[in-house]
Amino acid sequence: MENVKDYYPVKGRVILHVDMNAFYCSVHAAERPDLYAGKPTAVAGSSEKRKGVIVTCSYEARKLGISTGMVVNQGLRKCPELIVITPDFHLYRKYSKAFMKIAYEYTPELEATSIDECYLDITGSKQFGTPIQIAEEIQRRINEELGIPCSIGIAPNKLLAKMGSDMKKPNGITVLRLRDVEKILWSKPCAELFGIGQKTAEKLRKLNIMTIGQLAKADEQMLKDYFGVLGTWMKQAANGISHSPVLANREPNKSIGHTTTLPEDISNESDINRVLLNISDQVGRRLRRQGMMAGGIQLTIRTPDMRTITRSHALQAPTDFDKDIYKEAVNLFYRQFGAGKPIRLLGITLQNLIPKSESVVQLDLFDYQEQPKKESLIKVMDTLRDKFGENAVVTAGMLGDDPSTLIRNYKSRGTSLQKDNLSLPE
Repeated sequence: MENVKDYYPVKGRVILHVDMNAFYCSVHAAERPDLYAGKPTAVAGSSEKRKGVIVTCSYEARKLGISTGMVVNQGLRKCPELIVITPDFHLYRKYSKAFMKIAYEYTPELEATSIDECYLDITGSKQFGTPIQIAEEIQRRINEELGIPCSIGIAPNKLLAKMGSDMKKPNGITVLRLRDVEKILWSKPCAELFGIGQKTAEKLRKLNIMTIGQLAKADEQMLKDYFGVLGTWMKQAANGISHSPVLANREPNKSIGHTTTLPEDISNESDINRVLLNISDQVGRRLRRQGMMAGGIQLTIRTPDMRTITRSHALQAPTDFDKDIYKEAVNLFYRQFGAGKPIRLLGITLQNLIPKSESVVQLDLFDYQEQPKKESLIKVMDTLRDKFGENAVVTAGMLGDDPSTLIRNYKSRGTSLQKDNLSLPE
């Protein structure tokens, strides 16, 4: 009789990455199998105008040459029998909550990274069986109870679990161990390493680094000289090394904010913008750590005579991007307060928070293709700052000698910002 404990490491973790396959289309097929199951379908906005962008498509459609990012008109020319479906975000959120509820039954250590994927740390879940048995049961239950397929990667860290879940779709389960990295990953091009985009892969090609294996063996100092701290991260990732923990979704804060009292009054536009940029950067970081999106922003201004002014604004769409937060804060400041007046304190509070897994960023024809690039860049920057400190990645606009530049220094600032992950009291 097998001993389940033998399938778990004495030291280290066991991580699952659960990824829904063609999620939106799968949801519609589960809801209306008579209309959509087994047929080439695509979810796209503005389908009646035939100018919308295909957000996702079924595997039947993919076999006929349809792909994500294609304009509906182009898809219909390629596949006249393609069924174009208008998005139903309420329905997607319903199924997202349902599949995560099933996954949560096997471990409370669940990190939802988007509406259709999550990480699970099952190191302490031996009572449910071996890692493969747990993955098979989660996959089977999601299929039987919800009618949608998923792929699961099993690995000692999040990086390899994510890459494992991408290897067999739909309905695949892949075990990817550290000892498998050389055999399975090293022959693949660098762009297939999670976290490396086409632009970075192109820069690597110029260094004659074509494959993940070549990247794994590359001189680390050379990579650091060319890419900065990102070079160290890339070499570690190519060797299958990642220390990023599963950040379980705790009870979220109702708002996230920070204020900075200035040592002297400021009125210069560049000084005001720098303070707002630094605050936006850090509240955005805290927002993403909690896996949340902000639906509103509040700006706090204090004048030299100690008069406090607060102004709030609802965002057009939920966001967790620093640049979006900064843009809204700057617009709100100059619209409500104007330029040239002295300021003693500035603060930004993000409001109307919702879990990212329940939020769908509605993308139009013009920004759809840019969204994944922005998210990929933000993830890499956050990873670097988690590993090497908040000052590992900064922009020129953040640099200065006012207190807002100390927000990134946790030891110096001494505020309650370190308590973000604590649950709120009842």
